[in-house]
Amino acid sequence: MESACAQRALTREARARLRARIPSHGRWLVDLARADADSGLESLLRLRLHLIGIDLECQVVIPTVGRVDFVIGGRLILEADGRENHESNHSRHRDRVRDAAASVLGYETLRFDYAQIVHDWPSVEAAIVAALARLRERF
Repeated sequence: MESACAQRALTREARARLRARIPSHGRWLVDLARADADSGLESLLRLRLHLIGIDLECQVVIPTVGRVDFVIGGRLILEADGRENHESNHSRHRDRVRDAAASVLGYETLRFDYAQIVHDWPSVEAAIVAALARLRERF
């Protein structure tokens, strides 16, 4: 759904028709779908956090850092690093530079790759919950 929205392959009217055709208990998924998700991995991460009650901002632009995948609580950056964008040494270096710039501004950054998000969700969830607890203690 989010891929179709991002590619502008689904009009508002088509989305409404689709929503009307699915059972009422599943319509919230159509409502949750956004057009600014960069990948299915981001969509999965956002859905899983939504299911445990964690709200986040998507595709946030932070001065001196750039656009990040998600921000939670105004201070925790989450990045969903798919293989296609983070295989090279140059990409990893660029990410580390961005993370350092974010740290200067008071952000904590957590990065998770495909295998973590898809196959080891409990450790991802635990890391996010722990980081949020630390940030609440500080602020």
